[in-house]
This record gives sequence, structure tokens and C-alpha cells, in this order.
Amino acid sequence: MTSRTHTTTARTSSEGRAVARTQTLLKGTAGAGTVRRTTLPGGLRVVTETLPSVRSVTFGIWAHVGSRDETPSLNGATHYLEHLLFKGTERRSALDISAAIDAVGGEMNAFTAKEYTCYYARVLDSDLPLAIDIVCDMLTGSLVEAEDVDAERGVILEEIAMTEDDPGDCVHDLFAHTMLGDTPLGRPVLGTVDTVNALTPERIRRFYKKHYDPTHLVVTAAGNVDHAKVVRQVRRAFEQAGALDRTDAVPVAPRAGSRSVRTAGRVNLLNRKTEQAHVILGLPGMARTDDRRWAMGVLNTALGGGMSSRLFQEVREKRGLAYSVYSYTSGFADCGLFGVYAGCRPNQVHDVLKICRDELDQVATHGLTDDEIRRAIGQLRGSTVLGLEDSGALMHRLGKSELCWGEQMSVDDMLARIAAVTPDEVREVARDVLGARPSLSVIGPLKDRQAARLDDVVA
Repeated sequence: MTSRTHTTTARTSSEGRAVARTQTLLKGTAGAGTVRRTTLPGGLRVVTETLPSVRSVTFGIWAHVGSRDETPSLNGATHYLEHLLFKGTERRSALDISAAIDAVGGEMNAFTAKEYTCYYARVLDSDLPLAIDIVCDMLTGSLVEAEDVDAERGVILEEIAMTEDDPGDCVHDLFAHTMLGDTPLGRPVLGTVDTVNALTPERIRRFYKKHYDPTHLVVTAAGNVDHAKVVRQVRRAFEQAGALDRTDAVPVAPRAGSRSVRTAGRVNLLNRKTEQAHVILGLPGMARTDDRRWAMGVLNTALGGGMSSRLFQEVREKRGLAYSVYSYTSGFADCGLFGVYAGCRPNQVHDVLKICRDELDQVATHGLTDDEIRRAIGQLRGSTVLGLEDSGALMHRLGKSELCWGEQMSVDDMLARIAAVTPDEVREVARDVLGARPSLSVIGPLKDRQAARLDDVVA
């Protein structure tokens, strides 16, 4: 797939009326799809990837809003609204929405993240018009009625309780708060019991109106699709809702900022009666736009991204101290996090943390071997391709790329960037990232003496 871009439709018609502007972003080659983008007059972007060899399509609408766009009193509003858009429109009840998708064997869902929200449906290619009509109707015509807000409040409180009951999940929220504090990025996506209970229908409606303008939305579809037909169907659905009335609207640009994570040496312990202790030892990472992210990806893979990684070998294979141990990165528009997670018996917490800290220090000081780097590059290239083998993954890549970077990179270009990473680049990133003083988040039944020793880990 090449990266040639050309415009096929002018911005204005001969009558001076604003019309859609279509671009071919990536031209398909053998085994790859063709990616096209159309920007409608109201600022709505439609991006598709055409794969004629499959029989399915995943259609999604992405909103450029996440939990980081919330004030403290609105914490959880984005996720709350995600639930409410499934509760019905003027044309369909909640049952009508789910029954229509079930009747064609499709799947429908949504998710909320720190910086975006996505609603999607996966159906047979012949049922794509139905999926477009339903998802567009939900996004443009949700009623957000008071009785639905009250009913769904209980569901969301149960979801918060479910997360709290899963320490392996909850520790990631604790780590974000440890590193980012009481900031929009540091607060939980779900909100808290107090903030969810305080949200009113009127506040949620205002949030909906502000953040679901077409300039904040990106429509994506991947699979056996005809781009022109998708654009026509989407345009018709949004025009019927009066959502494309503005002709001078400009799509919201990818986020930018200058926030940096400066927390170091902080320990956050949540003492609970669990069978395992769940720990994350972490450091400031990289923003998703940082050019060094490719080297960071290789470093992360070699450290804790697979069964041959250093952490897996040292903690699990050689010593049998944990079943699950891995490292990961989280990149946002203006900052990032790097973390090492492990779940182990409480009496082995310090052994596990010492090994993890020693490995981070060792790699920061001496770097990875050339063989480790070559293996990590191969693993990262393979997992990148294998992770894009279905229409849902391709739809996800289209939407995230459009919102986060404002451009589409071909798989071949991605593989080339990974392959071009040099050992020196990986070692430089290791020194910069792993050489800092870490912070620590722990959930588990630690005794006072064990808890007192946690400060030694980050000293």
C-alpha cells in the first residue's frame, strides 16, 4: 500500500454550494485495501478501507471526546453518555436498536477512552445500510431522557463496583492517579460513585450537544464497502437530523499540548483482602506523537511484551514468582506512561519488585543486546500485521489515526518504521525513560512491615 494522496472532488460546486471533498489516502496493493476520506460540508469526516475479499463490514463513529475533557464534577459524563445513546431515539426504542442488529446476526458495542469515544457495529456487507442508519440515528438523535438517565445510573454504578472487585483492572486506575494525580487524565474513565450520582439529565444533555457536533466526529468503515455509497448513506442520515446545516465548519484538529509527567518516587498502596498482590512499577513515557515511539515500542516488547521478554523470563520462567507479568505503554496527546505489571502472592511482592527494578536499571545502564532488539523488532512487526486481520481492527485503526494523528499510515509504512529502529535508538530511549526514578502502585493485603518496605523499591 502506498501513501499517495489525491483529491477527487472540489470543495465547491459550480453554483457556489459547499460540497463534499474526497481524497484517496492510501492506494491498495495486493492483499491491502484502499483508504479514502470524504469531508462533508458540515465538517464530518468519513474514512473507509475497502477490502473486496471479505464479507463483513465494521462501521463506527468516533467522537473526539474522552474523560480528559471532563471537569472534576463531570467525571464519568463521557462514559455515562455512551450508555445513554443506546437507550433510544425519536425513531427507535432501546429494544428496536438491539433487536434490529440481532436480527441480522450483527454485533454492536461502544467504548470510552481518555481521549475519544467509539460506537460501532459489525455486520454482513449486505446489512451495512441498516448499521449506518442505526448508528447515525443514535449519534444524532438520542433523547437522553430523565428516566433513562436514572435507570442507567444503577447500571453504571454496578460497572464501577465490578471494576473495584477486579484488582488486576483497578490497579491501572490507581497507577494513572499515582502518576497524573487529580487531573483529567488521572481520574477514572467511569467516574466515581459520587460524581456519577451527582450527574443530572440536563448536564449530560449539555455535554452531548457540545461534544457531538459533526466537527468532533469521524465516521469509519472497513471491509467490503463502496466508499461513495457509505458517504451518501451517512450524509443522508446526518442531513435528516439537521446535523450538516453549517457549511463553513472545520473538523476539530488532533489534540496538542505540553503536559509532562513529573511524578517520581511516589508509592500508592490500596490495602485489600485479595489472594494476590497486584503491582505496577512505572515511569513517565512518551506522547503518542513523539518520533521516538517506534524505538519505545521495540524496547517495551523486549522488556515485557512476550514469553521471551526479560521480565517474563526472569520473574516467571526462572523463578516462578508470578503467572502474569508484562510491560506496557500508554501514549496520550501530550504525555505518556510506561508500566510494569505483575500479580503475585503477597509474601513475594518485594522479590518480584526487586527483580523488576533491577531489570529496568540494568537496561537503562547497559541497554538491550542486539539479539534482543532484532527479536523484538520481528515480534512487533508480526503482531502489528496479525492484529489487523479483521474488519473491526481495521476500523479501529482508521478512527484512531484520524483523531489522534490526522493522517493514515499504511501497514507497509508502519512496518518500515519499526524495521528502521536501530539498537542505538533503543538504548537511548532506555536511558531516557528507564533511567528516571519510578513510582509504584499496589493493591493487596500487605502487612504494615511489608508496606513500610515499599519505599525502598522506588528509592
